[in-house]
Amino acid sequence: MRCVRSWLAVAVFLVGQPGRAAGPDFSRDVRPILSNRCFKCHGPDEAHREAGLRLDDRDAALAELDGGTRPIVPGHPDDSELIARITSTDPDLVMPPPHTKVALTADERRILTEWIAAGAEYRLHWAFVKPRRPTVPLEENDAWSRNDIDRFVAARLRREEIVPSPEADRPTLCRRVHLDLVGLPPTPAELDTFLADEAPGSYERLVDRLLASPRYGERWARRWLDLARYADTNGYEKDRDRSIWPWRDWVIRALNDDMPFDRFTIRQIAGDLLPGATPDDIVATGFHRNTMINEEGGIDPLEFRYLAMVDRVGTTGAAWLGLTTACAQCHTHKFDPLTHTDYFALMALLDNADEPEWTIPSADRDRKQADIRSRIEEAWAALPAELAEREQRFAAWDREESMRATAWQVARPVTVASSLPHVVVRDDGSVLAGGDVAKSTVYDVALPPAAVETRAIRLEVLPDESLPANGPGMTWYEGSKGDFFLSEFEVAAGGRRIPVAKASESFAGKPSASNSMSSASKTIDGDMSSGWAVDGRQGGPNAAVYALAEAVPAGIPITVTLRSERHYSCAIGCFRLSLAGRGDAEARGHTAAEEAVLAKPDAARSAAERTLIERRFLASVPELAKPVQEIRRLEDGLREGAKTLVLRERPADNRRVTRRRHRGEYTQPEEEVSPAAPAFLPPLPTAVRADRLALANWLVSPDNPLTPRVTVNRHWQAFFGRGIVATLEDFGHQGDPPSHPDLLDWLAVTFRDDLGWSTKKLHRLIVTSATYRQASRVAPALAARDPANVLLARGPRVRLDAEVIRDSMLAAAGILSPKMGGPGVRPPQPEGITEVTFGGPKWPASTGEDRHRRSIYTYQKRTAPFAMSVTFDGPSGEACVVRRDVSNSALQALTLLNDPMFMEVAQALGATVMQAGSGDDVRLTDLGRRLLARPFDPDEHAALAEYLATQRQRIAAGELDAARLAGGPGPDAAERAAWMLVARAAMNLDEAIVKR
Repeated sequence: MRCVRSWLAVAVFLVGQPGRAAGPDFSRDVRPILSNRCFKCHGPDEAHREAGLRLDDRDAALAELDGGTRPIVPGHPDDSELIARITSTDPDLVMPPPHTKVALTADERRILTEWIAAGAEYRLHWAFVKPRRPTVPLEENDAWSRNDIDRFVAARLRREEIVPSPEADRPTLCRRVHLDLVGLPPTPAELDTFLADEAPGSYERLVDRLLASPRYGERWARRWLDLARYADTNGYEKDRDRSIWPWRDWVIRALNDDMPFDRFTIRQIAGDLLPGATPDDIVATGFHRNTMINEEGGIDPLEFRYLAMVDRVGTTGAAWLGLTTACAQCHTHKFDPLTHTDYFALMALLDNADEPEWTIPSADRDRKQADIRSRIEEAWAALPAELAEREQRFAAWDREESMRATAWQVARPVTVASSLPHVVVRDDGSVLAGGDVAKSTVYDVALPPAAVETRAIRLEVLPDESLPANGPGMTWYEGSKGDFFLSEFEVAAGGRRIPVAKASESFAGKPSASNSMSSASKTIDGDMSSGWAVDGRQGGPNAAVYALAEAVPAGIPITVTLRSERHYSCAIGCFRLSLAGRGDAEARGHTAAEEAVLAKPDAARSAAERTLIERRFLASVPELAKPVQEIRRLEDGLREGAKTLVLRERPADNRRVTRRRHRGEYTQPEEEVSPAAPAFLPPLPTAVRADRLALANWLVSPDNPLTPRVTVNRHWQAFFGRGIVATLEDFGHQGDPPSHPDLLDWLAVTFRDDLGWSTKKLHRLIVTSATYRQASRVAPALAARDPANVLLARGPRVRLDAEVIRDSMLAAAGILSPKMGGPGVRPPQPEGITEVTFGGPKWPASTGEDRHRRSIYTYQKRTAPFAMSVTFDGPSGEACVVRRDVSNSALQALTLLNDPMFMEVAQALGATVMQAGSGDDVRLTDLGRRLLARPFDPDEHAALAEYLATQRQRIAAGELDAARLAGGPGPDAAERAAWMLVARAAMNLDEAIVKR
C-alpha cells in the first residue's frame, strides 16, 4: 500500500502546484524510459535495488541519498543527481552503466531533463486506475461512423489527417464476419442468401444469425482454451491421458448461452463455492485443473503441486489482470509494483483446494445405473437354475463357513494421527483420508479398550467415491489409480509392541513396478519395500486379518500403526479396524456384512441376509464363474460415468497454509502468507472470507481496473489482429501503451456496465462498426506510414488460426461434421508424430464423422500436439497462451499440399465441385466461392483452367496415379484426380488461409 499512498500524495502535491509548465507526459513519455532503463536496478525490488535508489516511487526519488545528493529536485534538473548521472561522460559514473548496453538516447535524456524542470510529475500507471467512461467525440457531418467505436477511431484519424478506407464489398464482409464469429466460411447458399438480402439491416441480420449459431461457442471456446492451457493429457514425461473434456464442453455451452463474463469467471475460479453449486458449476472449476501433472515415480508430489499453483497464479494474472505475475515468484517484480509477498498472497487465495477426479452426476447416469441394477438382479435370479444340487451344496458350504466365521467388533478409533493426509473418523468406525499425500505415509490409530480379550485384528480397506477410482487407496500417479501399498502393520498395547503371528488377505494384487505379488504377510516382515496391495480390485472392499502372537487382555487400549511407502504416493484412503477374540481368524474373501451374517445362527438371519449369503455362495461355485464374472462386470459399471478434473475446497479444519518461498524455491519455505489481493490494487472486501470465491468476485468487481480492459482488449485483438494494447499479456509498466486509450476505457466500461458483461453483445458492437467493416486493401503510402494498422484506417488482414484453417477447408469440402461435444477425436496426420513420446503410443485415426469433426474436439497430447496445429502456431497446452504467434513458413505450404488430412480434404473438395455442373467454368466458380466466398478473377480463373488441363494430360499419359490421387478407383477416377489437384492448388492460395 506504500506505493499507493505515495502516488496519492503525488496527486495532492500536483493539485497544489498551479502554473507549473506541463512538460513531457509522464505516462506516455517518461515512465517508459524509467521502466526500460532504470527500474531493473532502481525499481520496486528492494532485494536487488542498487545504491538505495528507487525511481518508481516519487517520495523515494526525491529523498536525499547517503551521499547528500537528491536524485530528483523538482524544477531544478541541474541540481538533480539523476540528470548528472545520465549526462555524465565518465564511464564509472554514467547511468545506465555501459556494461548494461542500454544507454539512453539524446532524446530520452532531453525528455527526463524537461520532465524534472516541469516539476517531475508522477502519475499512477494508466492500467492501475479504474476506467471511467470518456466523452464520446462527436463531429458534425460524420457520415462514416455507425456507432461510438467509430467516433473514437475517426477522431484519431482526423488528428493524423488520414481518411478511413471504404467499406469492404459484401462477399468479403460476409466471409470475414463468418470466420470471425463462427470460425467457418459461408457456404455458397449462405453467401447467396446474404447477397440477395438488399433490404436495410441485412448485415446486422447476418450477424445475429451467426451469434445464435452453435458454431459460435466452438469458435470462441478455442481462444479461451489457449488461456486455460487445455489438453487431453497430463504433460511432462509420461503425459498420460486425462479426462477434462467435460470442462471444454461446458465452455462451449457457456459461450453459446452468452453467460455473462463475470459469471463465466466466478464459476471457473470458484464454482464449487457458490451456494447450491450445480454439477455445471463444479465442472467449470476445471479451468485451473488444466495444469500439468507429473506422474514420474521419483518426483515429490507436493513439489509439483506447488508448481501447479505457480502456473495457476501466472494464468490468473495473464487471463484476467494482464500482468506478468510470474516475475514475482522469485523476487519482487522488477518493473511493476507487485511484491514477492503479494505474489504468494495471491497464491494463497487459490491454494486451499483439493483436486479430485469427479464423476459427473446426471439424469442419464441415474437411468443407466437403474438399468444396470435391474440387470444385476436378473442375473442373480438366473444363477440358481444353472446349479445342480444347489440346496445341498449351499447347506454344506454354509455350515463350513459359519464355523469359521468370526464375530468381529468394529473398533471406532479414539484418535488417528496422520503424517500428512487429512483423516476423518466416521460414524461407522471407518477412517476416510483426503487432501495432500506423500510417498511415505503413517497412520497411528488409537483404539478404545476392548471389552473382551483381543487375539485378532481385521483391517478392511473400503471404497469411497472421493478417492481415485473409488479407492480404497489414494494412489493417483505412477501406480494404478485407487490402489495402495501397505508396507508395515504394527500393533502396540500396554506400552509395548505386540507381535503378529500370521496375516492373511481376501485378495492380493501386484503393485506397480513390482516383480512379485503382494500379500498381507509381507506387512509384518519388517521390510518397507514389501507389502500388500489390491490392484485389480479397486472400487470394492477387501480385508486383511492379523492373528496376534499373544492375546491383549480386555481393557487395554490398542494402537495400530499403518505404514505406506513406495516411490509414489500409496496411502490407504479408507479403512476400518475390527477386533475379535478368535486366534484362528483369517481372511476368507467375505465382506464384513457377509461375515457378520455367517457368524449368526440361521434362525437369526433376515430374508435379506439369507439372500446375501446365498449370493456369496453362488459366487464361490466354480461352475458359475463365468456368469458371476459378468455380474461383477455389471457391478463395475455402476461406477462408470463421465469424469472430469475439478477443484474442491478443503474442509475448515484442514486449511492449507501458504508460505512465501525464498527465491520461489519449493524447498525454501519462509513465513506464512495470508490470502489477499496485490497491495497496489483495490483490496478484497473485509466482510468476506478470503478464498477463491472472494478472488473471483474481486476479479470482476467494479473497482478492479484491469479485468474489463484486459478482456475487451483480447477480444479486439481477435477481430483486428492487434490489440488496442499490443502487449495483450502485459498491461504493466513494460507493456505498450494503448493506441486509443479513450476507446479502450469506453469499451471496458460499456462491456461491464451497459452490456452486462455480454460477450455476444460486445462482438456485435465491434463487427457492426464501420471500423470493422472497412476494406483491408491498403495504399502504399498508408502501408508505409502505418504498417501494423495501429490507427485502424483499414480493415483487418491476418492469417487464420490453425483450427480455423482446417475447419474452413473441411467446411468448403462439405465434409465437416456438425457433431458437438464428447472426448477428443483423432483426425489423420503423418505417421510417427506420437511414437516419439513416452511409451510410443500410436495415433489411430478416427473413422466415420469423428474423422472430420471441428478442430476444437481434436485430441491434444501435450508432448506431441496435432502436427498441423503446431505448424500453424497452435499451442501445446503446456502453458497459458494469451497471444499466438503468426508465422509464415514453407512448412505450412507443404502441410496444405501433402498432409494426409488435407489430401483427403482436397479429394472431397474436388468431388464436391464436380457436382456443381458439367462445365469447367461452373466448377471453378463453385471452387472459388467455397474457398474464398467469391469467384476467381479472370487471371486466377485462366491460371487454374490451364493447370487443370495440364493435370488431365499428365493423368492420361500415366504420369500420375489417378486412383491414388482420387482416393480410390472408378470410371471417373481420372477426372476426380484432376479436380483433386486443382482443389489442392486452390487451398494453397494465400487468400484461402487469410481473413481479409
